[in-house]
Amino acid sequence: MGEATKILLDESEAPQRWYNVIPDLPAPPPPVLHPATHEPVGPDDLAPLFPMALIAQEVSTESYIEIPDGVRDVYRLWRPSPLYRAHRLERALGTPARIYYKYEGVSPAGSHKPNTSVAQAYYNAEEGVRRLTTETGAGQWGSALAFACAQYGIDCEVWMVRASYDQKPYRRSMMETYGARVHPSPSELTEAGRKILEADPDSTGSLGIAISEAVETAAAHDDARYALGSVLNHVLLHQTVIGEETLAQFAKVGDQPTVIVGCTGGGSNFAGLAFPFLREKLAGRMDPHLVAVEPAACPTLTRGRYTYDFGDTAGLTPLMKMYTLGHDFVPEPIHAGGLRYHGMSPLLSHIYDLGLIEARAKNQTECFETGVAFARHEGIIPAPEPTHAIAGCVEEALKAKETGQETVILTALCGHGHFDMGAYDRFFAGALEDYEYPEAKVEEALTRLPDVQL
Repeated sequence: MGEATKILLDESEAPQRWYNVIPDLPAPPPPVLHPATHEPVGPDDLAPLFPMALIAQEVSTESYIEIPDGVRDVYRLWRPSPLYRAHRLERALGTPARIYYKYEGVSPAGSHKPNTSVAQAYYNAEEGVRRLTTETGAGQWGSALAFACAQYGIDCEVWMVRASYDQKPYRRSMMETYGARVHPSPSELTEAGRKILEADPDSTGSLGIAISEAVETAAAHDDARYALGSVLNHVLLHQTVIGEETLAQFAKVGDQPTVIVGCTGGGSNFAGLAFPFLREKLAGRMDPHLVAVEPAACPTLTRGRYTYDFGDTAGLTPLMKMYTLGHDFVPEPIHAGGLRYHGMSPLLSHIYDLGLIEARAKNQTECFETGVAFARHEGIIPAPEPTHAIAGCVEEALKAKETGQETVILTALCGHGHFDMGAYDRFFAGALEDYEYPEAKVEEALTRLPDVQL
């Protein structure tokens, strides 16, 4: 086995196809339902929001979908991304485990999000769409879509969760540099936003609220469509370039993971890394244990309910069966803004319900502690979101230290924290709080779920 610290692929070795996990699952996922009729949605129901090419990917039963040349041309700016062996972190922990991380912070936006934003902007441009609306939590998705829209000459309008809008001004500046218009959410620009502000003028916002504002705006304008940075099948599909590259990189050093750990908010980062490995696991070619780590302040998989719910707060989206805390659940303003979503990808929820992955929840102070340790040993300052995965990796590495079992740990470091230094300042000042929702509050948030009778 090689001892390389940095494992690279040539451009010629980059994936030519995205991988769709659905045909390989032991059971198909539940259908998405129309919010009024509760019947399965068809292409026409989604056409006001998405181009037909993406709708086709959303419901595809093909195992692989070719990546268009127009997408691969932009991917070449940063893909293939590097896989690192964390030798220094291993030594600091005194663990026999081998720790690898796939680093997605090398993209222009500094995260994994351009893997899908570029694809979505490309397909919208191909169908003549001139304007895309979206939401963003921490600002990484908004930055990625603004970058992608600039590549294809599309206008970009972003509703940024108020807590992050205030905490992360340079993310807003980055979006505006790429040409996007950015609004704090909730805003006075939409009916959904005005209703929230009327009820709570000091609302810190949520991804669900921001989604409502972006969807409302897209649906009201014929020249606009909506783009989502996580949750939906086609988004997870585009992210599988991460796992496909990682498989090839492991083959180069003659190793393979026994544990794969990823942070989860809506599910795109974890799915992008894990799905190609899940394919190998289901085929019996390897047997990694898959672990999704979420914030204790927004514990969707670990404390949510698997049922039909809206993807947004105002109830404008179709109904999706997913692990949810309730569509009007507003999490505390933790610094991992990209993980503050009330629901989980329906596809990832289905896979969790099948028992194919494990879920854990962690508090933000533990995550920042391990994030700082990672930065000091490996040199990369992680965004708050992947510190959850790093905390999970450290947990596994220390377990290997105790048991002496051969353990190979893999994670996706989905973005750098260069625009999140305010959060690190608060951590060093001892000002970060851990939030764990009382069971009564979780149950209360679930009382307003839509009544779906199938």
